[in-house]
Amino acid sequence: MWLSWQLDVICHCSVYIKVLHAISTSLSLSLSLSLSLSLFLSLSKSVEAGGRSYLKFDDCQHSKAVDFESSDPNFSVRPDGSVYAEQEVANLSDPVQFMVTARGGHDPHIWETTVKLALAGHPPSVPVSQVNIYTLLKSSSANGLRRQKRDWVIPPINVPENSRGPFPQMLVRIRSDQDLEKGIRYSITGAGADQPPIDVYNIDPVHGKMFVTRPLDREERASYHLRAHAVDMNGNKVESPIDLYIYVIDMNDNRPEFQNQVYNGSVAEGSKPGTLVMQVTANDSDDDTTANGMVRYRILSQTPHMPIPNMFTINSETGDIFTVAAGLDREKVSQYTIIVQATDMEGNLNFGLSNTATALISVTDINDNPPELTARTFSGEVPENRVNVVVANLTVIDRDQPHSPNWAAQYRIASGDPQGHFLIRTNPVNNDGMVTVVKPVDYEQNRAFMLTVIVSNKAPLASGIQSSLQSSAGVTISVQDVNEPPVFPSNPKSIRFEEGVPAGTTLTVFAAQDPDLFIHQTVRYSKLSDPANWLRINRTNGQITTMAVLDRESMYVRNNIYEATFLAADNGSPPASGTGTLQIHLIDVNDNAPVLLPKEAQVCERASPRSRVNITASDADADPHVGPFVFELPSYPPSVRRNWTASRISGDYAQLRLRIPYLDAGVYDVPIIVSDSGNPPLSNRSMIKVKVCPCDDNGDCTTTGAVAAAGLGTGAIIAILICVIDSMVLVFVMWMKRREKERQAKPLLIDPEDDVRDNILKYDEEGGGEEDQDYDLSQLQQPEALDHIICKPTGVRRVDERPVIAESQYPIRPSLPHPGDIGDFINDGLRAADNDPTAPPYDSLLVFDYEGSGSTAGSVSSLNSSSSGDQDYDYLNDWGPRFKKLADLYGGGDDD
Repeated sequence: MWLSWQLDVICHCSVYIKVLHAISTSLSLSLSLSLSLSLFLSLSKSVEAGGRSYLKFDDCQHSKAVDFESSDPNFSVRPDGSVYAEQEVANLSDPVQFMVTARGGHDPHIWETTVKLALAGHPPSVPVSQVNIYTLLKSSSANGLRRQKRDWVIPPINVPENSRGPFPQMLVRIRSDQDLEKGIRYSITGAGADQPPIDVYNIDPVHGKMFVTRPLDREERASYHLRAHAVDMNGNKVESPIDLYIYVIDMNDNRPEFQNQVYNGSVAEGSKPGTLVMQVTANDSDDDTTANGMVRYRILSQTPHMPIPNMFTINSETGDIFTVAAGLDREKVSQYTIIVQATDMEGNLNFGLSNTATALISVTDINDNPPELTARTFSGEVPENRVNVVVANLTVIDRDQPHSPNWAAQYRIASGDPQGHFLIRTNPVNNDGMVTVVKPVDYEQNRAFMLTVIVSNKAPLASGIQSSLQSSAGVTISVQDVNEPPVFPSNPKSIRFEEGVPAGTTLTVFAAQDPDLFIHQTVRYSKLSDPANWLRINRTNGQITTMAVLDRESMYVRNNIYEATFLAADNGSPPASGTGTLQIHLIDVNDNAPVLLPKEAQVCERASPRSRVNITASDADADPHVGPFVFELPSYPPSVRRNWTASRISGDYAQLRLRIPYLDAGVYDVPIIVSDSGNPPLSNRSMIKVKVCPCDDNGDCTTTGAVAAAGLGTGAIIAILICVIDSMVLVFVMWMKRREKERQAKPLLIDPEDDVRDNILKYDEEGGGEEDQDYDLSQLQQPEALDHIICKPTGVRRVDERPVIAESQYPIRPSLPHPGDIGDFINDGLRAADNDPTAPPYDSLLVFDYEGSGSTAGSVSSLNSSSSGDQDYDYLNDWGPRFKKLADLYGGGDDD
């Protein structure tokens, strides 16, 4: 059986020990043991008058002799239960724990517990937890007690965080009642033992003592759940596993931390005391159920100290900041800076940890300052008939927040402008009022305006604030007289006349008035726009007369109205002019005869439903001078009524159709008389061109019929076809004759494409040698044009240029030469070329450039012309004109 987990009789002892005080080298302790021993054990506490405490222990058999044994040599427990310090204890700031064993005098059974001590009267860093005593009482056969098997529920084990050791530090000892009979091995499992975080706790496998191996941090992990196991030397389970709950006791090792280093809040100026401004919040990572995590707030400083140094207070528990005094005025102080301190340990400045933050409190504006005009009166002037001009500028002062509704001004004209000539707009930049003319003013009616202006804010004034006497002022506006243009009283002016009135008819008088009553001026009239040039206006009195007949059907008339524009100008300084429009509504008369529509039609040559044409008419006049129309065929020529008939369909339509069963194909001009319904009616004889053609089964004209209908008879068509055939035969005969002539001619010996006769092939010059590449070779080339030669003045010319004389005529090669004529053609061409002085090479001295030095050829300076007179050069005379000069020099010709 587990000494701590399974018993025949359950015994549960809890001891709470507090150190009361120290007497010289001995430390007197007050030990409080609350012992819960079911039926058999009871443990009580008593404290002597001298401060000494002891334990009274009674076993189940009421034994008086009980021996106590302490595992810590620094402490001992006397038989009466008193706990003494055997030597001076240097430091008890951390709890001290040790094992206490109790033995009865006549009973071999033992009781064990763990005792934890803390200084009395000193706030412990951790609360002293209860100490559990686990005992096992074996019944003997002599006392006759019966075993009752129950399961233990182990109270949690409390371990302070940040302990300074030494480590490992024992927490509890667990034992099995079978360890006296066999070897037992103990182990623990769970988070903190064999699971992460590993090796925080370990256990002595032989004695069952469990230790903590390092300091704990409650902020990282606040509790551990372990399970203890007991097995024999063969690994067989001896006891069922039992749960161990370990709680880390908090210590004050964390300062309060503000959520923000700088807080921003606001409060309206003029707020009453007790107004909530803002809240600051600090969090402490320590246990908030203990003083370690209980944060308190206070205000350290306020800047500026106006109107008093303590304008605000803070709720020490919630961090809410309130106003405590009246006198907040944004116009004097717009922002306060508050330094707030948060301290744990319920605000204990001696033991608690602190931190600070800054609270910026902005004083928001309310409309507690009415706008004030800077003057009692303002003035301005405006020319008459001008709009959208600023005539006066009103300046205002408002001490509230600029560019806010409490500052923005609104201007209202209270009196002096019943007709709404003026409007005051607010300048959004400087809050000034701009008096603007929105409706033209007339000098002849009002020479000045006296306005009363009231200014206010967009936002209403705060409660209890009255308007200032300077919120109203007077504004005087003077009107300046200017020369105004003449005005037509009726513009546009409308009159009605029948169309067709003759030229010279007086229509109306279109006169203008000069609004300048205080100035005598003369008005003159002129025509500004008259699209049809029908009207004339008298320059003096504005009388309108016609110059031509008015025609309602004119292209210049729109919707029966003709418009003309006239100008009236005065002789003021500067002159002014006004325009007026005259609208003449022309009344229609029946002056246009109807016109037949359509102009052309097509019918079949045989009478059928498709041999009919629907006709109508158009009339330029208006109702009632238009339809219904009357359509009738004239009596002359008689063939019209004999071949055609016209029948009425409706008021505006009639039908023209063949009267006879068959009419030859062709084009017929059918006259029709159309009359309108005017009073008196007008008639018109119109022609409709009707094409009569043979039709197919669908009633459509055939191709032959269409040609015939175009006006060509059968004889004409046959004649055209004969002409076409004759032309084709003539062309064919001429082609055959030419082919025959070509066959009779003797063919050439070579293919015409290979014939190179009389073909001049031009090649590019290849240039000089390697040493004369930088010289101009154009001197050796034939000039392309003669313009530069012809334009030169007479006199010395270049010796390598072509002579400017008339060119010789060369024989023309026939298009189809006979082979026998080829020789004669070549001879004639050679003869012409020999006698042509303009043909290259020219009979002139050619100047060549220097070709360089270092030639590999030998010198030719030793070669001399033969001086012998035996050689005959007369044959040069037979070489033609080109060698004539040479023949004259050596041949002994006529020049000798």
